[in-house]
Amino acid sequence: MSTTTYRQLNAEKTISTLQVLRNRIQERFGESSLAGVAAELCDIAGESRKRIEWIERPQTGLRAIVAVVIFLSISVVGYGASELFHEREERLGAADAIGVVESALNEVIIIGAALLFLFSLEARIKRTRSLQVLHDLRAMAHVIDMHQLTKDPSQILHAGATQTKSSPKRVLTPFQLVRYLDYCSEMLALIGKLAALYAQSLPDAVVVGAVNDIETLTTGLSRKIWQKIVIIDSSATLIASDRPAGSLAPAKPDSQAETPGPGKLGA
Repeated sequence: MSTTTYRQLNAEKTISTLQVLRNRIQERFGESSLAGVAAELCDIAGESRKRIEWIERPQTGLRAIVAVVIFLSISVVGYGASELFHEREERLGAADAIGVVESALNEVIIIGAALLFLFSLEARIKRTRSLQVLHDLRAMAHVIDMHQLTKDPSQILHAGATQTKSSPKRVLTPFQLVRYLDYCSEMLALIGKLAALYAQSLPDAVVVGAVNDIETLTTGLSRKIWQKIVIIDSSATLIASDRPAGSLAPAKPDSQAETPGPGKLGA
């Protein structure tokens, strides 16, 4: 029987997919800052691998310390209760009995709160470490959105428009622009998958909520990117349909590198 399971995300394969995406970005846009963002995201993924392994592993040392503290607390309470009843050899009156019961209830409440704190200590430490990385992933999503912000698809329809001093440089061809935007969308999707690894390893309500927020954020940003890609494709089709038949010059050998061939769109 195959040991492969498709019910959980595989951390190694997710990180491997991200590393391949980083290589693709560096090979096509090696001089751009987007390649640096991809490299930084790979570094976060490598740190996440070690942190997820730590989260999944039971912390025996911490559990032993908690068990010792609980045992000592119960022993102290038991000793105090025995001393109290040994000193009270005479029969307790109603007022004394009420006072003893009230003190005992207060002690039980305090001890119960302390035990709850100790029992949840390991989960809260793991939650804190998970939220730290999830915060970094959320910030990376916004960084990626900043990189695609000035990639305006209208430059295809208005390539000869007059630019101002503050206009961003338009140096990408339509094909390169689509690739750039698609890489941004893929990185956003992988950020969501890296976040999901934490929810998978630690099904804590706070962690799961933070992961859902990241997935909602990356999905919304990716949808905005794909709207630009659709505009580019529609614009390219419109421009091609407006050209008279036979007006297209034969493609030069160097220009073929800019034209995606069959199966090259996912490069």
